[in-house]
Amino acid sequence: MLDYSPKFPVSRNKYPTMIKKSIDQFSRFFVGGLFIFSGLIKLNDPIGTKIKMEEYFEVFAEDFGSFFHYFIAWSLEIGMIMIILELALGVAILIYWRMNLTTWVMLALMVFFTFLTFYSAYFNKVTDCGCFGDAIKLTPWESFTKDIILMVFVLHLFWYRRSYKPVLRTREGNAVVIATVILCFSLGVYAIRHLPFIDFRAYRIGNNVPQQMIPLEQPIIEYIFEKDGNEVRNTKFLLETDGYKYISSHILNEDKSKPKITDYSVSSPEGEDMTQYTFQGSKLLLVIFDVNKASVKNIAAIKELTSQLEGKVDCFVLTSSGSEAMETFRHEHQLAVPYYYADATVLKTIIRSNPGIALWNNGTVLGNWHHNDTPTANEILSLIR
Repeated sequence: MLDYSPKFPVSRNKYPTMIKKSIDQFSRFFVGGLFIFSGLIKLNDPIGTKIKMEEYFEVFAEDFGSFFHYFIAWSLEIGMIMIILELALGVAILIYWRMNLTTWVMLALMVFFTFLTFYSAYFNKVTDCGCFGDAIKLTPWESFTKDIILMVFVLHLFWYRRSYKPVLRTREGNAVVIATVILCFSLGVYAIRHLPFIDFRAYRIGNNVPQQMIPLEQPIIEYIFEKDGNEVRNTKFLLETDGYKYISSHILNEDKSKPKITDYSVSSPEGEDMTQYTFQGSKLLLVIFDVNKASVKNIAAIKELTSQLEGKVDCFVLTSSGSEAMETFRHEHQLAVPYYYADATVLKTIIRSNPGIALWNNGTVLGNWHHNDTPTANEILSLIR
């Protein structure tokens, strides 16, 4: 008889091993890739991370203890450490570098972040965790769900951490991780001293601010009723006289029915609404959200710029500081331009610099500059011609 049995039979015991290897590789690239992606998004805008850290510390100070107020002054440094750690861990996972240390640190970080997102979601404390900066907005519960899914694969890597062989030799692996830290630190410092490499905010160059204040669609409301013991859903409000009992309602297109900008408002020291004025013609906005914390090392260049643009472009300061502080600042630095008030959070969103410079023409953003990159009058005029 002919023997049709396979020459090299596969042992059934190999299948669990193959499945584990597949999960190993997926966990490695999924966890490492997500950590790197999240870190790069935040490295693009360390000031945004600083603002989010301040928000968390304010909440912690209120809920857990006033000593968290002391961390607010160190928000930028703490934020940078977290960003660089996130990126270094992502790279370390991809090359299986010192997995015992790497997975312990990563697990501790994940436990902390999972608690943080659950706390924010359950108690509705921070509506945006800032996991992916301004690039991808997640609701608190979406952030928590993301962390739970991520935790599953982190735990897998942690459980089998001693079985993974490094991709690179010890010296090479050390060099890659150290180089990652140095490169990320350098890029972060550059982003702090200038502006984000990629602007994901609603006030980025090319956007028209008034249009960003208008929703793309009108809200579509779905109503939920009960009739004869059955649930009935309809986008029209059904009458009780027809046997429908109203239960609840929700907006189906909430993302598209909510404007990108909801809180931009400007007023004069006398209380006059100046919002529409900022959209009329060419305007040079000097954004100084807090004059007490504003850098003054380039104030001479800013003052020279406003002097050369006098009569050509309307220049004014947008601030959230009080009138007394603002008047003192103007006189001290001989900044002869009017000033108006806007919310501090809005000003921090408009530009990541204090002071910062923005050029608008009929509400369209033509340019954004850090005070370290103060433009010349010719640069400004060339943009509005």
